Amino acid sequence: MKKKLFYISIAVIVCLVIGFLSSFAVHGAVNDWYAALNKPSYNPPNWIFAPVWITLYVMMGVAAGIVWARGFYHIWVKTALYHFGFQLLLNAAWSIVFFGFEAPFLALLVIIMLLILILLTIRWFKVINNTAAYLLVPYFFWVCFAMVLNYKIWALN
Repeated sequence: MKKKLFYISIAVIVCLVIGFLSSFAVHGAVNDWYAALNKPSYNPPNWIFAPVWITLYVMMGVAAGIVWARGFYHIWVKTALYHFGFQLLLNAAWSIVFFGFEAPFLALLVIIMLLILILLTIRWFKVINNTAAYLLVPYFFWVCFAMVLNYKIWALN
């Protein structure tokens, strides 16, 4: 149990750090470039994004920690965690592309790839642990919503 908590703690910290670092691209653009964009009526208020993402990053970290605790020496665990790592990098890349580069169309391409990788990660996590897989489902749905927003923002601007 201590080993599992250790892996979960490390994974949660990694996810939160990645999220924190990618937020630097968001900070300056939210009040300037993003504020000036045309957005759909269902666009959530800006304050909702931080608590949602913190919750999702914690859930992602718990899921990855559960999988990691099964033993990195196992090929399925390695495969699952590689998928997880790649999707986490694409997650951060989306913020950089959308907000940092101010490129909604390129960000749309990134988020589509991200959704594919999240699905593959869920599939691999399910092979190892059902709970870990289910912990990623809210993340998948939130990114689906983000993709719709991304598309609509690109289309409106």
